[in-house]
Amino acid sequence: MHIPYFMNKQVIFGLRRCPTLFGLLVLLVLNACSDSADKNQPQPVVHALPGEVYLTPDSPKKAYVKTRALTLTRPPLLEPLAGKIAYNDSATSRISSPVTGRVLTNPLPLGSQVQAGTTLLELHSPEVADAQADYTKAQAQLTLADRAFRRQQELYQGKVVSRKELEQAEDDLSQARSEVQRAQNRLKNLQLASGQNNARFALRSPINGVVVERNVNPGQEVGPGLDKPLFVISDIQRLTVVMDVFEVNLAKIKPDQQLKISVPAYPGESFPATVEYVGQVLNETTRSVQVRCALPNPDGRLLPGMYATIDVESPPDAQAIVVPLTAVFTEDDSDYVFVAVDENHYRQRPVKMGLRLKDRAVVTEGLQAGEQLVTEGALVLRAEEDVNDANP
Repeated sequence: MHIPYFMNKQVIFGLRRCPTLFGLLVLLVLNACSDSADKNQPQPVVHALPGEVYLTPDSPKKAYVKTRALTLTRPPLLEPLAGKIAYNDSATSRISSPVTGRVLTNPLPLGSQVQAGTTLLELHSPEVADAQADYTKAQAQLTLADRAFRRQQELYQGKVVSRKELEQAEDDLSQARSEVQRAQNRLKNLQLASGQNNARFALRSPINGVVVERNVNPGQEVGPGLDKPLFVISDIQRLTVVMDVFEVNLAKIKPDQQLKISVPAYPGESFPATVEYVGQVLNETTRSVQVRCALPNPDGRLLPGMYATIDVESPPDAQAIVVPLTAVFTEDDSDYVFVAVDENHYRQRPVKMGLRLKDRAVVTEGLQAGEQLVTEGALVLRAEEDVNDANP
């Protein structure tokens, strides 16, 4: 045993006078010599088989390798489709004035909740005045015609007038009744009361909903010939997603199919939608068909005009393994991944891919649920494999 230079005979002689301290010093020296001998001995080397990689527990490369247990999920059927959120036509009404007139009251403001029959604005309209006057005139003519017919009946019974004169009076009465009915129908069409005679017209909402558009101001002259509707009323809790599906993918879209919608306003969230209508006409320019989907919007967060991304998933009973593309690398027209055998042992495996999306892909062969897939760091392991092959 080599004794350090500073331990001369005098020091050793002094320490021997204190047996306990001397024993501790000898033990420390022996341990130091043993550690030095262990470090000089070569560490065991693990020889990797082709396609396998071993990393030492303290390898810095392990920081770049991440794994995840594989599970079966519903695979996508198509690349995400682009669409746009729009009003639901079945729950939307674009309202214009059926008569010409000047706005008398303040039109209902944007965002107002309305029920069917709610007055949106009132007009003073010469057309309404004419309709009311026609009804009053028709009623007066009916009264006169009825009196004339009764008088002719009495005269005919007294054999004072001929049968022809009685029939003429009866025909005049029938025409007067028809004229009253026509004038009354006109008032009903304008939703005016028969006894009303003030030239005022109330524009009312035909449905329940919210005022989402308004194109009228107080005092404005309006009529049926305007380019834009005065009001747009819509139930924004029921929206529609409109998307174009290419001809080659049309067989994968069916009515009542469930979809997932995402919008930039709410990243990470998805909203359910249902295919409601598949177009029956192909756009020859784009080779696509328009598809409309019902989109519930109970909390009102989604808005018409928003752009949407539509994910088309497989049926609920379809299951497959979907992996991130960061786990896949390609060599010689074949796809490979790494699976973790244990904490430091990785094995390369060929796989077959189905649908390949922007950031993920469906694996059809080569992986099983429950295996630990290397989701990040596959290229690091591939480079390490090359190093091992170059230094067997």
